[in-house]
Amino acid sequence: MTEERLPAAYTGSMREMLGQEADAFLASYTAPRTQGLRFNRLKSSSGTGRVAVLNTISLFGLEPVPWCPDGYYYTEPARPGKHPYHAAGLYYIQEPSAMSAAELLAPRPGEIVLDLAAAPGGKTTHIAALMEGKGLLISNEIHPERAKILAENVERMGVPHALVTSATPGELASRFPLVFDKIMLDAPCSGEGMFRKDPDAIREWSLEHVAMCAARQWDILQDAYSMLKPGGSLAYSTCTFNRQENEEIISRVTDTYPDMELITQKRLWPHLEKGEGHYVALLRKQMPSEGDIQPSRRASGGGRGKNGHRTQSAARDALQQFHAWSAAELPGFPIQGIPLLFGDSLYLLPEAFNDRLHTGLLDGLRIPRAGLHIAHLKKNRIEPAHALAMALEPEQAVRSYNMTLTGPEVRAWFRGESLSVPVDLHGWTLVTVEGLPVGWGKASTGQLKNHLPKGLRIM
Repeated sequence: MTEERLPAAYTGSMREMLGQEADAFLASYTAPRTQGLRFNRLKSSSGTGRVAVLNTISLFGLEPVPWCPDGYYYTEPARPGKHPYHAAGLYYIQEPSAMSAAELLAPRPGEIVLDLAAAPGGKTTHIAALMEGKGLLISNEIHPERAKILAENVERMGVPHALVTSATPGELASRFPLVFDKIMLDAPCSGEGMFRKDPDAIREWSLEHVAMCAARQWDILQDAYSMLKPGGSLAYSTCTFNRQENEEIISRVTDTYPDMELITQKRLWPHLEKGEGHYVALLRKQMPSEGDIQPSRRASGGGRGKNGHRTQSAARDALQQFHAWSAAELPGFPIQGIPLLFGDSLYLLPEAFNDRLHTGLLDGLRIPRAGLHIAHLKKNRIEPAHALAMALEPEQAVRSYNMTLTGPEVRAWFRGESLSVPVDLHGWTLVTVEGLPVGWGKASTGQLKNHLPKGLRIM
């Protein structure tokens, strides 16, 4: 892409902003876009996972991303998104600069964390991995279709402790005041860092669009502030370069809220680093004096929730059925969490939810994923959920069936076909690729019936 294809007002503003560096910056738009992947610690930390990581690095000629220990660059013609390891959740395809945000936020296991504008899931799955699957992660996306994609990526990566919501920031702020230890806001922005890969971002750009984005970012930040507990941290990030959506919006935060302290801010420029570019600021809400601390609200709830989840007594009965099934089928799986029942779908909401919250807070929210989906109840029998398979280790299941990367079974499996298996294999079976789970099959008389969800099949 040449400079002439960029909006004149944009190039003029960047020349004014960067001075002598502007030529090098604008010349970066002629270079190929940067591509990367980030290994998923929830999968890569096991012995099998570590072997798979080494295989992937060798297979695609990966090179490390300096600011993310789990991040790597790849170049075309490599297509890691088409590999079975991707379907197994071993890694997430993510632009390398974007990996800086979660690293700066540095969430820890056991914390309560909010990703406020989370789709498609790059930062959410990064946060989940850094939390080691422990604590509570609420991942929100206001647009329902994008929230569905977010939930699918959370599931693929085997995240056990995430609640996916589809709500406005204001809806969440009214329910969760002063709750979160960490908040990630990857703010909707003018997308100047997307110009190399997305022509639509160029067409949509204007000075008026930048101003509109900044106004929207300010509205969201006010809600984020109200949900951040004293002592908590907020990471604000964009994939754009202008100051209006970055440094100026952060200055407005610290000017308006004296208890918000700017810890650091970081820019990754495409002419200085290998990446499309990113801005991240880390802020911390200072602890107030003891008399000023306001307790977070706990809501009461009961009966059938307004979002469709059934009574806690019905959910507990369903969990008892699952206990009986898992005792025989998944003796190594620890059943921990608060049961929630949506229709015939049984979920485990992370136990951390009860630390500061109550399930009544979920009433009225759109919830594409209410924690870990563990089972479907089918006429008093248990059918294990695909999400459960993706969150398991093979040794936790009584039966597993492993496919090799080089064998013909892998392609057949992802087409949704049944597999031929030993006749002594009978019942629900965890199907793996080189030891990494990819779904459930049900074995009977030498055939393994494929239970991979139809939306995940590759025809």
